[in-house]
Amino acid sequence: AAMHFLLKVPSAISLRAALRKSLQLCSQSYTVSTSFSYEAIKQQCRLEVPEYFNFASDVLDRWTKIEKEGKKNKNPALWWVDGDGKEVKWSFEELGVLSRKVANVLSDACGLQRGDRVLLILPRIPEWWLVNVACLRTGNVLIPGTQQLTVKDILYRLQKSKAKCIITDDFVAPAVDSVGAECQSLKCKLLVSEGHREGWLNFKDLLKNAPSNHQCVTTKHHDPMAIYFTSGTTGSPKMTEHSHSSYGIGFTVNARYWLDLTHSDVIWSTSDTGWAKASWASISTWIQGACVFVHKMPQFNPITVFECLSRYPITVFCSPPTAYRMFVQHKLYTFKSLRHCVSAGEPINPDVMEEWKVQTGLDIHEGYGQTETVLICANFKGMKIKPGSMGKPSPTYDVKIIDENGNILSPGKEGDIAIRVKPTRPPFLFTCYTDDPEKTAATIRGDFYVTGDRGIMDEDGYYWFVGRSDDVITSAGYRIGPFEVESALIEHPAVVESAVVSSPDPIRGEVVKAFVVLTPEYVSHDPEEVIKELQDHVKKVTAPYKYPRKMEFVQELPKTVSGKIRRNELRQKEWRK
Repeated sequence: AAMHFLLKVPSAISLRAALRKSLQLCSQSYTVSTSFSYEAIKQQCRLEVPEYFNFASDVLDRWTKIEKEGKKNKNPALWWVDGDGKEVKWSFEELGVLSRKVANVLSDACGLQRGDRVLLILPRIPEWWLVNVACLRTGNVLIPGTQQLTVKDILYRLQKSKAKCIITDDFVAPAVDSVGAECQSLKCKLLVSEGHREGWLNFKDLLKNAPSNHQCVTTKHHDPMAIYFTSGTTGSPKMTEHSHSSYGIGFTVNARYWLDLTHSDVIWSTSDTGWAKASWASISTWIQGACVFVHKMPQFNPITVFECLSRYPITVFCSPPTAYRMFVQHKLYTFKSLRHCVSAGEPINPDVMEEWKVQTGLDIHEGYGQTETVLICANFKGMKIKPGSMGKPSPTYDVKIIDENGNILSPGKEGDIAIRVKPTRPPFLFTCYTDDPEKTAATIRGDFYVTGDRGIMDEDGYYWFVGRSDDVITSAGYRIGPFEVESALIEHPAVVESAVVSSPDPIRGEVVKAFVVLTPEYVSHDPEEVIKELQDHVKKVTAPYKYPRKMEFVQELPKTVSGKIRRNELRQKEWRK
């Protein structure tokens, strides 16, 4: 059996062999009960991890079988639009055929072996989803990245991960070529483009000629599936490794109880393909046999979102709080099909939730998780929503608020949000920070994995986000480490030293602010010109979304007796304004 999942609707049903009975149930009559209580969800849902599991063969291919048997509605597995009239619709069968062809490209044309790492940097185009599924079939470890990565970022990721292959388009290819000679592990470059480029294999040409028969590898549940680079307080981004079970099975709770999906649904998540949230949405959707809707949308545009929600039969919508804050500033359209909305990435304002409901009649169900986890807490379907709360813990984890010694705190007391890992580590938690046992071990305090977030649990068991316990900045859903921005600033001749902290913002929640000590040569320059010069510099050196939107010049920075910058003092100053 690939998975054992218990769900009572209304009585317990044993769902074995990678959701086989679950898929049959969904294809015939399954609907999510909006009257589920949180306690019922906890009692009725448990996931057990088998020795062997592969999402492509155990879930996607079984949906293909049900689709062929006519037991599923006609919604595609993937529905992509570009906004200019072009559409791509793939059934589960077509997704299977095409992903097997890509698997053969990776194995035959690229010479990749099981376990080899693949860096994938593509915008929201269908090929991104094909490569994801193909890597499952070949056992390659996928490393997604955003197109906003700079040359320096790409070099770091290629060298750190020792990726054997990079797959990208002609927008990113020149940056790869500029550093390729410094990446000894890189053996293959695949270009997803209509044109050709020297030193690159053309993805579309190879796909066209690849055979469609491919035997999916047999993977154990703990085998690595994906690696995400995530920012930290100090140092460069860490490699966060997930196994086949952590994502392939762990998202089942997301799918059923938070996203409220059935095979009849069409879900749209606006996440960038470089972030873990894109996988959160896609895998959760396909667990339930639902349709992943994608709009190419190179630049986020609220009007484009409104038009899509009005025009297409999208039933479930997921977007970060920053987007909802933008939405409610407009007069919303009529969304005839939309029935369920969720939000994640940062806390959402209660007034935004209220205004959204006034205009649409729909609640926003906030969820909370990390790159290192699946869903930790959520306002699940059927639960009473307390505006401002991130809901109650997922049955996937035993979540507690703990103190600095690892002791569990009583309701109403602020502490660290933590997940119990002893005596048994949850299989739906990241495996490790790749090649960094010290940082992996540093996440454990007593019996718990410490998320790095501060929170409070109230008397009713609802969790409330207080803030980061470290200096990581979350802006518009983007996670930004201060070290990366400070490192970029110090490279400019105007900067003696700097400290980067979060600053409140009505739209993005918080933004990057830099306190900068200038060199004597720049002190007399026009401050506005220096700010613009430094902002442009950071955009070039690191990913553009990390640049400081606010900047203040100071004569000195507050420091400890040992010389460490007191970022917390500067941050508190910002948030007291």
